Amino acid sequence: MKKIFLPIFLFCLLSIIFVPVLANAQLVRCGNPDQNPCGISDFFETLGYIYNFIVWDITTPLAIIALTIGGILMMISAGNPNTFGLGKKIIFAAIIGLVLVFCSWLIINFILTTLGYTGTWSSI
Repeated sequence: MKKIFLPIFLFCLLSIIFVPVLANAQLVRCGNPDQNPCGISDFFETLGYIYNFIVWDITTPLAIIALTIGGILMMISAGNPNTFGLGKKIIFAAIIGLVLVFCSWLIINFILTTLGYTGTWSSI
């Protein structure tokens, strides 16, 4: 019973957090009946909206949850080196993941600049 309860609990918790975020994403902001049709510059703006959505609305809260879980595991380890080590691994993985996600802007910006795009694609 315990093995089934924890994944269901985590799924419900993450659903409560991320369903409102997904509902308010509004990634494509052109081409609606009241607006102008989409052009090539709108494509790059949409890529920027998708990037910002992934970085700020999905990755950052998940990393905060991972850092919290890792810290709690380290605190409740009570001298157990396996639990303490697991907490350290989770924190290390969360920090490395955040560094990779935030450094991805440099890679994307370099590629777009190399291709000749001079506009702004992200509002970081």
